[in-house]
Amino acid sequence: MSTRALKQNATGYLFISPFIIGFLAFTFIPIIASLYFSFTKYNMFGSPQWIGLENYEKMFTGDPRYWQSLKVTLIYVAAGVPLRLGFALMVAMILNTASKAVGLYRSLFYLPSLIGGSVAVAIMWRNIFGDEGIINLLLVFIGVPDVRWFGDPTAALWMLIFLSVWQFGSSMLIFLAGLKSIPVTYYEAASVDGANYFQKFTKITFPMLTPVILFNTIMQTIAAFMTFVPAFIISKGTGGPLDGTLLYSLYLFIQGFEFFNMGYASAMAWIMLIIVGILTAIIFYSSKFWVHYESEGGK
Repeated sequence: MSTRALKQNATGYLFISPFIIGFLAFTFIPIIASLYFSFTKYNMFGSPQWIGLENYEKMFTGDPRYWQSLKVTLIYVAAGVPLRLGFALMVAMILNTASKAVGLYRSLFYLPSLIGGSVAVAIMWRNIFGDEGIINLLLVFIGVPDVRWFGDPTAALWMLIFLSVWQFGSSMLIFLAGLKSIPVTYYEAASVDGANYFQKFTKITFPMLTPVILFNTIMQTIAAFMTFVPAFIISKGTGGPLDGTLLYSLYLFIQGFEFFNMGYASAMAWIMLIIVGILTAIIFYSSKFWVHYESEGGK
């Protein structure tokens, strides 16, 4: 290799070295460390003690709250992801037909996604649906008994789900891009054949959007499993009432940073990775039965 080639390679390595150093320091090494800690008893104040599979055994056989957190999270994902995607698609279709000020509307609808997962919005949500919040004041005003939205485990979980639906902006923009990519000639040909709006949606819009739906489903499923801030704020960090809002990420935080069971929290994180990986693989496998690509039409 010539001296000139060596200098060019060195220059390239120099430019990418910040990324490599950052990846090793903040991603790769912590991942390997967490895998090691998951087999230890570690509280961050002493040396980790190797205990083998004890953390994983405790998780599956000796910790009812773990199974409660997994149950709550699966309900949250199963209900929240379809609702968020459905609402995002509906808004995207409305914006796709708008011709005036569509950029303004797009920005306004995307705004909740920028602030939707913030601490401020979670606090606002808790105040709105609190015992003396505006919703209960309106109910009392019209003669309806007030509701303890965060006093019942089921109601509190649905408040979390509705808060997640409010953050539909990113999915909406992706759906809107997918709608813009569908050729108008398809709809014109369908109109000539006498197709109504529902037929156009089921025969053209939905099939053409299935790759976008697949992408949004995977991304929103992963994001739902990582939800932490709303559950922490609404339950005041406890996962209550009666562990009704004890999402997986919240319980992982409680174990790691309140009980200082960092080894156990690391084991929980790796099990979450496996669960999300399995769900993603299932979604990918199922896609061959319902996802349609435009190139397949010419086969």
